[in-house]
Amino acid sequence: MIRRLFILMILTLLGLDGMAQSFTLHGRVIDEEGNPVEFASVSCLQQGKATVTSAHGNYSLTLHSADSVVVKFSMLGYRTKTRVLRNPKGPQTLQVTLYGMANTLGQVDVTGQKIQSGQGQELSTKDMKGSPSTTGNAVEELVQSQAGVSTHSELSSQYNVRGGAFDENSVYINNVEVFRPFLVRSGQQEGLSVINPDMVERINFSTGGFEAKYGDKMSSALDITYRQPKRTEVTVTASLLGANAYVGLGGKNFSWTNGLRYKTTKYLLGSMETNGEYKPNFLDYQTYLHWRPNKLWSFDIIGNISDNHYTFHPESRETTFGTLEDVKSFKVYFDGQEKDRFRTYFGTVGITRHWGDSTSVSLLGSAFTTSEREQYDIQGQYWLTQTETSEDLGVGTYFQHARNYLKARVGSVKLMVKHKTAAHNIEGGITFKKEHIEENSREYEMRDSAGYSIPHTGKDLYMIYSLRAKNKLDANRTEVYLQDTWRYHRNDSSTLYTLYYGVRFSHWNFNQESTLSPRVSLGITPSWNRDLTFRLATGLYYQAPFFKELRDTSTVNGMTVASLNNKVKSQRAIHVIGGMDYRFKVNNRPYRFSAEAYYKFLHNLIPYSVSNVQVVYYGDHTATGHAAGVDLKLYGEFVPGTDSWITLSLMNTRMNVDGRSLPLPTDQRFAAHLFFTDYFPGTTRWKMSLRLTYADGLPFSTPHRELTSASFRAPAYKRADIGMSYRLYDNSDHHSSHWLKNVWLGLDCLNLLGINNVNSYYWVTDVVGQQYAVPNYLTGRRINAKVTVEF
Repeated sequence: MIRRLFILMILTLLGLDGMAQSFTLHGRVIDEEGNPVEFASVSCLQQGKATVTSAHGNYSLTLHSADSVVVKFSMLGYRTKTRVLRNPKGPQTLQVTLYGMANTLGQVDVTGQKIQSGQGQELSTKDMKGSPSTTGNAVEELVQSQAGVSTHSELSSQYNVRGGAFDENSVYINNVEVFRPFLVRSGQQEGLSVINPDMVERINFSTGGFEAKYGDKMSSALDITYRQPKRTEVTVTASLLGANAYVGLGGKNFSWTNGLRYKTTKYLLGSMETNGEYKPNFLDYQTYLHWRPNKLWSFDIIGNISDNHYTFHPESRETTFGTLEDVKSFKVYFDGQEKDRFRTYFGTVGITRHWGDSTSVSLLGSAFTTSEREQYDIQGQYWLTQTETSEDLGVGTYFQHARNYLKARVGSVKLMVKHKTAAHNIEGGITFKKEHIEENSREYEMRDSAGYSIPHTGKDLYMIYSLRAKNKLDANRTEVYLQDTWRYHRNDSSTLYTLYYGVRFSHWNFNQESTLSPRVSLGITPSWNRDLTFRLATGLYYQAPFFKELRDTSTVNGMTVASLNNKVKSQRAIHVIGGMDYRFKVNNRPYRFSAEAYYKFLHNLIPYSVSNVQVVYYGDHTATGHAAGVDLKLYGEFVPGTDSWITLSLMNTRMNVDGRSLPLPTDQRFAAHLFFTDYFPGTTRWKMSLRLTYADGLPFSTPHRELTSASFRAPAYKRADIGMSYRLYDNSDHHSSHWLKNVWLGLDCLNLLGINNVNSYYWVTDVVGQQYAVPNYLTGRRINAKVTVEF
C-alpha cells in the first residue's frame, strides 16, 4: 500500500498521474427525434480507442484520464459532434444527439442509412414519395426495384424474389401477418394492396436468410411498421388514376392515423389492345390507433376495409406479332362481360405490458375475412392470319365461362415476449391460427376451329378445358419461435460480431405435419474498417401449404375436378447466403455498395405454372431443384440531397420433375433496375424521378402441358417511367404560422418509350391441334397528372 502511494505521488509530481488513471465513459447516442442511433462511432483519436453504439444507441468506452479528453461521435449521414472532457475521473455519463447533415440544397435533410448487419435491409420511406406509379401501391413498387426482386407487369403489385412464386412472400404489419385475395388471376383485377403507404413509418425487407420470427414462406419477408405521429398532419393527393387522403393526429400519450384511398385504372387500361368498356373501382380505408396511458401499458388497434370491383365489356382486339419475315395478325370480335368483386376486412388488437425499456409482453389478436366473386361469360370470334400470304391459319370461335366464389376467414392469437440487454435482444412468440375456407368454382373454355370443337374425336363433344371445384377447409395451425440477436466485441477497438440465431416450430392439423426450422446469420464489422460489413446466413425454410397448394386436380372424360389433398407436405428450401456492404463517400456524399451471392436447395417442390398473376399448382407431383445467383446494388446520393440506386441480378433456376429438368416458371436469368432522382440546379422546387427496368423474359409453354417442356421465353420486360414534380408552395420548415405546409404539382409519363411488353399469351388451336401463342400486351404510353397538398 505504501509503495503504491509512493509511486502515485512521484507520478503526480511529474505530471503523469493521468497516465496511471483510467475512467469509463458510457451513455447513449440518439437522433433529433429521440430515436437511438445504431452503429454510431464513438472514438478518442488521441488514445487510439473506439467503439460503436448498440441497437439501443448505448456505448461504453474505457479511456485514460488527462487534462482534456476529446471524444468524437460520428455516423454516416449525420453531422459529427465532438465533446471535450476536462480532467475526467471515475465513471462518466454522456448522452449525445446527432443531427442530420446539412447540404448544398439547404431545404433537404439527409438521414443516415442503418448499417445492415442482418439479412433485413431498411428501405427509406421517402424514396417512394413522388415517384411515378401505376398501381398506387408505393411500398410494393419500391420493393420491386430492389436487387433479387422481379416483376413483369406494371398493373400488379405482386413480385417474385430469387426464383420464388408470388405466394412465397410473407408480409407483416405491426407483427401480424396479412393476406391477399385468393382468386385474382390478372393485374387488371388487382386493387389496392393492404399496405397504405401514407401510414408507413418503417420498411424492412429481406430477400432470404430472414429471422425465425417471420413465418413459413420460402422466399422473402416484408415487415411494415405503421407511424405514430407526434402532431396533426394531413396529406391529400389526387391524380388521373385515383385519389387518397391521410389524416394523422398525435398527442403526448396517443396517436391516430387514418387513410382513405380510391383507385381507378380505366384511363390506364384504355391503352391496351383489347378495346372495350373498363370499369375498375377500388376503395380502401384504414385506421391505426396507438394509446399509451402510462409507462406500463400500451394499446394498438388496426382496422382495414377494402372493396374492389372490376367490370369489363370487351369489344374487339387486333394484335400483330412475329418477326419481319413472319408476321401474323390476330383479330377478335367479342361479346359478353366480366364482373368481379373482392371484398376484404382485416383488423388487429394488441395489448402490451412494459417493464421499463428492456422487457415487454404483448398479446395480439387478428382477424382476416374475404368474400370473392369472379364471373365472366365472354365469346370471341377470331381470325389468325399469315400477313404475307393472307392465309387463314386459324378461324373459329371460343367461349370462356366462370362462376368462381370463395369465402375465407383466418383468425389468430399471438403472445409475444421481448427482452433486451446490453448485448442481447431476445424475442419469442406463440401463435394459434384458425382457418376456414369455402370454394365453389366452375369454369370452362370451348374452342371451335373451322367448324370443329377442339379436342375433336369425331363422336364426343369435349371442352378444351373444364374445371369444377367445391371444397371446404377447416384447420388449425400452431406456430412457435424463439430467437436472439447477440452483439459482441471483445474490447473497444475489436471486430464487432452480430449473431442472429433462432428456431421456428409449426404444426398444422389438416395434414398432421410438424416442421422445425433453425435459422442463423452472422454480421461482421471488422476493426480495421468500420465502413465494411460481411454477412453469412443459412437456414431451413418451409412453405407450408395454405389453400392453393392443396388443390389437386384429376381429369376424367375432359372434366377436371379440383379437390383438397391432405397428403401434401410443406415445400422446403435451404438458404446459403454470403454478402457484404461497403459504405463510402464521394464528394462528401454517402454511398453504399452491396453484393450478395446465394444458393437455395429446393426439396418437395409442388410444380406450378404462372399466367399473368395466377399461380396454378400441380398437387400430384413433387420436384427438387435449386435457385442460385448474385445480386448487386449501388445506393447513394448521385445528386446531393436525393437518393438513387442501380441494381443488377443474375440468376439460374432448375427443377427436376419426373426425370425431366426444367427451369422454374420464374426463371429470370438477369434483371437490372435504375431509380434516379434529381433537382434542378439551385432549387428544390423542381424534382425529377426516373425508373428504368430491363429484365429477362420468363419461360412459357402450352397450357396444361407445362410439366412437359418449356417451349420458349417471352421477350425481355423493358420499361421506363419518368415523373416531374413542382413545389408550388413551400412551408416545410414552418417559417410562417400558416397551416399549409407543401403543395406539389406532378406530371408523370408512364411507359415513356411506348414499349409493348408481354406478360401472358392467348393460345389459338387449329383443327389439326397445332397451337399458336398470341401475346397479350400490357399498357401503352400514358400521361398522369397529380396534385399533392400537405397540411
